[in-house]
Amino acid sequence: MAFRRFLRGTVPWDQLEGVVRAVMDRYEESSARVEFLEADNWLSTPLVVNDHWFVKVITQQNSLVHALLTTGRNLGAFSSGTEGFFEHFGTPYEMAEHELAATERMRELGINAPEPVEAFEYEEMGVVVLEYLAEFETFDDLSSETVADHAPTVFEFLHRMHEDGLAHGDFRCENVLLADGEVYFIDATSVREDAIADARAYDLACALGALEPIVGADTAVDAAAQYYDTEALLAAEEFLDFVNIRPDHDFDAGNLRGAVEKLASGGPPE
Repeated sequence: MAFRRFLRGTVPWDQLEGVVRAVMDRYEESSARVEFLEADNWLSTPLVVNDHWFVKVITQQNSLVHALLTTGRNLGAFSSGTEGFFEHFGTPYEMAEHELAATERMRELGINAPEPVEAFEYEEMGVVVLEYLAEFETFDDLSSETVADHAPTVFEFLHRMHEDGLAHGDFRCENVLLADGEVYFIDATSVREDAIADARAYDLACALGALEPIVGADTAVDAAAQYYDTEALLAAEEFLDFVNIRPDHDFDAGNLRGAVEKLASGGPPE
């Protein structure tokens, strides 16, 4: 329990007040109504200012946890027969800068993401400010029918990223939102650009694993096959076991393998 509290982390109240005051000053807000969002707080503390500014506060502790997670993921990638491809940034401000840049790049590719505002440093903490989407649901809160309807868009967005040499790196249903009937991606992480092929396969495995419990293996693979060829799907299959040991993924890898191999043998998923 103590270790989980360490991972989750807290930000002293006076520092959070200082961040809010900095946001007020930067955007000429005369007063502030602050809402704290439910989150694991492992990599940031998220809050909303005046129903308009989505603010993530990244501490030194968050940076340390990110380093630990990055090391673990790279070791897992190595166990899957490939070099580690996740990157870590040295300071909380660098983490904030990266999230802002990744969000900007996704939007440039025509991928829905909250509008990036800025990243700044406050008392050695990184602060990233984004547009707040007031009305949204995460994919893990939607019905299986709704997720199935939007699954092709998920793989279309991933494919756009991969074609441009960008990877999400942390695909899970809570990082995919539905707002006003549109799919949005959030919380992209960093991978080495020279390892994009492995990162693409990992991303694809994560997406298949995230959707399988909701829509089933055949539907997930069928949606992916609209944008990825058989070679890409077989490469993703190699990462399924690695992805499935993550605590935020729980899916039937055997069913996914069967659906991918069925497609590879010439028969579409049922």
